Amino acid sequence: MSALALAGCATVPQQTIAQPSFDRAYVEMYAALPYEKFPVPAVDLTRLKPSHFRQYVADPTGERPGTIVVDTAARYLYLVQEGGQALRYGVGIGRDGFTWSGRAEIARKAQWPTWTPPPEMVARDPNAAPWAKGMPGGLDNPLGARAMYIYQNGRDTIYRLHGTNDPGTIGEAVSSGCVRLINQDIIDLYGRVPVGTPILVK
Repeated sequence: MSALALAGCATVPQQTIAQPSFDRAYVEMYAALPYEKFPVPAVDLTRLKPSHFRQYVADPTGERPGTIVVDTAARYLYLVQEGGQALRYGVGIGRDGFTWSGRAEIARKAQWPTWTPPPEMVARDPNAAPWAKGMPGGLDNPLGARAMYIYQNGRDTIYRLHGTNDPGTIGEAVSSGCVRLINQDIIDLYGRVPVGTPILVK
């Protein structure tokens, strides 16, 4: 699966670890999720930048409440709240040459989704070829625990918000255009936003 990491969106299972130097709230926020269909391991917080821990902040976007805003330069995703607040998540974004921006909406959501690499990815990366017809959901699946599908004007952009088990990629430009969140964060976001949620990627 290490080769698939180069192809775009890959996950790396983690072991449960003691994290005594971190605030208890963050240890609990990123604890293991044993009751998921595929039990999600705890996040190794030593590999996740503290600046990219999930937290409430003053809304910097000016968008209406309920809107998702992805700030690709800062590597943050904001879910705009009432009262001038936003819930901010750290993200990994597409590397140079594999980025997308614009206004769109979340048209579909899936738990433990199947990953089907687009033909362009299969053509440029032979390691993706075995999954041309789809890779079943699971911890090794590049889309992680949840995926939210970005459509623009009723058409699939092929870009996703999705999960990962690799905290070292959060805050980096590593994927083939998708916006990745730690599995615990994508599960949290998934539960907060309905299909039809507007999204701005800039």
